[in-house]
Amino acid sequence: MRIAMVSASASPLAVLGGADVGGPHVYIAELSAALARLGHEVVVYTRRTAEGMSGDVVLGPGVRVRPLAAGPAVALSDEDLLPHLPEFAQELRAAWARELPEVVHAYGWTSGMAAVEAARGSGTAVVQTFHGLGTAYRRFRGAADPLAAGRIALERSVAAQATLLIATSTAEQRELRSWGVAAARIRVVPCGVDVARFTPEGPRAPRGERPRILTLGQLRPRKGVETAIRALPAVPDAELVVVGGPEASAVRTDPEAVRLHRLARRLGVADRVCFLGRVPHGEVPALLRSADVVVNVPWDEPCGMSTVEAMACGIPVVASDAGSHRDTVVHEITGVLVPPRDPRALGVRLRSLLHDVVAAESYGIAGADRAAARFSWETVAREVDACCAAALDAAGRSPCLATEALP
Repeated sequence: MRIAMVSASASPLAVLGGADVGGPHVYIAELSAALARLGHEVVVYTRRTAEGMSGDVVLGPGVRVRPLAAGPAVALSDEDLLPHLPEFAQELRAAWARELPEVVHAYGWTSGMAAVEAARGSGTAVVQTFHGLGTAYRRFRGAADPLAAGRIALERSVAAQATLLIATSTAEQRELRSWGVAAARIRVVPCGVDVARFTPEGPRAPRGERPRILTLGQLRPRKGVETAIRALPAVPDAELVVVGGPEASAVRTDPEAVRLHRLARRLGVADRVCFLGRVPHGEVPALLRSADVVVNVPWDEPCGMSTVEAMACGIPVVASDAGSHRDTVVHEITGVLVPPRDPRALGVRLRSLLHDVVAAESYGIAGADRAAARFSWETVAREVDACCAAALDAAGRSPCLATEALP
């Protein structure tokens, strides 16, 4: 099957550089590779974000990345990207006039806008993954998200036009159903994890004698790092290692890191909080294995990739009872769920878990088993493959068998 992955804002080429890139970059790179291993031909269409980017880049066997010129050759926020989506859609349409995919899989709402426009009238099935909905962001961010109202209207339009929707959690599935999307047009497929890289066995990053709590993710208010810092006074002697955000050299000047450090000073825990900043992606497994417990307590969580990565490494997790975490973490079996934005509840659970070695080991073992059985990229790719086949059927088309794998 010829599959076009469309991502207007996240490029899998960033993963090649080894940086600690966000979940969408990893998702596209890993899913594309896993789909190719199933025998599909995958071309990832993304937007050019640097001068000199032209022509196809081979990401791996069966996967090519094709950067398209649309707007300035720099990374853009969704808000700044909007005016350039018509040009991106036009470039997609021109590319597909030469090489028409059988299925388009758009990742993100801006990608979906361009994909449904480019595919209009071609008979090509469009599968849409939102990776979080504007309605959820508005619920938790309120007036802090000026783009929310317009984004929600645009997302509803994409949902109405796409052939099939992939929700990354049952919570997102319910949200889409509340929009009036028919149940038959929605499939739930979670984000995955590289179970060959994220394993309980392997090197551990150096650490001291203190119990180590680790949180991994972008430094944004909604990611819940503040909640973890506010919980730390209830966990005497433990250290909190914060992985993610800007480069290590910029941590001292990054506005969110500065705000969180000031909060830690006010709470009297600054000597127990360490901001590592962004680290190479290859170093993440060793860092996770160095922790006694991994915390991921965002206000809402559409994907929860870092939680699954910690589980795959056999580390007990404490996660917010929100979004995809309700599907990922089996409460008090593979980890613990706590209310979002509740430092007191988080502190109680962390203190209990750090003093209960048997429970911690039990959660770690069960979490690793669940990650390997449910969240490998091979499993996710097979489910996405089934979604593509269903979309083709809904569009009244049959898949073509690839006669020769791409290099």
